[in-house]
Amino acid sequence: MRNHTEITLFILRGLTEDPQLKVLVFIFLFFTYVVTIIGNLIIIILTFMDAQLKIPMYFFLRNFSFIEVAFTTAYIPRYLYSLSTGDNTITYNGCFAQIFFVILLGTTEFFLLATMSYDRYVAICKPLHYTTIMNSRVCNHLLLSCWIAGLMMILPPISLGLQMEFCDSNVIDHFGCEAFPIIKIACSDTKFIEKMVLIFAVVILIVTLFLVVLSYAYIIRTVLRFPSVQQRTKAFSTCSSHMIVVSITYGGCIFIYIKPSAKEGVALNKVVSVLVTSVAPVMNPLIYALRNKQVIQAFKDLAKKIFFLSKQ
Repeated sequence: MRNHTEITLFILRGLTEDPQLKVLVFIFLFFTYVVTIIGNLIIIILTFMDAQLKIPMYFFLRNFSFIEVAFTTAYIPRYLYSLSTGDNTITYNGCFAQIFFVILLGTTEFFLLATMSYDRYVAICKPLHYTTIMNSRVCNHLLLSCWIAGLMMILPPISLGLQMEFCDSNVIDHFGCEAFPIIKIACSDTKFIEKMVLIFAVVILIVTLFLVVLSYAYIIRTVLRFPSVQQRTKAFSTCSSHMIVVSITYGGCIFIYIKPSAKEGVALNKVVSVLVTSVAPVMNPLIYALRNKQVIQAFKDLAKKIFFLSKQ
């Protein structure tokens, strides 16, 4: 018989025990977090204020940036606090709240990426009907559907996770609360919940990736029929940023979740999690901004307005 004691606190092991390395990790994560917040907030502000960015593409981009800010905020500030104070504890409720929001935001992001690819499909393959098909009502419904789908996917596994028992250890081998490291230290039978998490992850990845690939298959087929090289180049350039972001997002999450068991690969997952939660949110606004002339022009116009207001 195991000694079942109610655990109210978890201890996060973090990325490293080396004090000097901790300083470097803190500087790196703090820098990437600040850049993520600034970069994504700039996109959110520009898409709200600039009249040229009042189209569905930038409506979805604004919401994507919001998710990126919320996603990285769910992880990074808590770990920065641990690095700066040495307090590696997190409450039971706080841990599962972090898991809930991280998975909800991550899942919603996948569905939103699929929605953004559909928006590009309509814009390129059905340009004459674009404003009719992608009206504000449809855009709001699509966005709401992404959030509902994310919520429906997280509720079953999180409800089972709350029923897990922890008796042998409360040390989580990660810098934040994640599903697999939590499952690893549970003393109750976790085979069913492991399978459920894996199935849900595979379903989300396959369904959303299928929708993305299907949209781009139609886009490529349509673009290749354009008579001029200039038209084809312009069409592909409008999709290139989204395709890069899709590759980064799917690549990292496939590596983390497509695993045979929660008992394996936790150490390597920590490194990938850092990239997914800190580096990817930095790159995404940069990719969209630097590869999009309208966003660059909107930023220049906003900078001019701020400059002239400060002069007055």
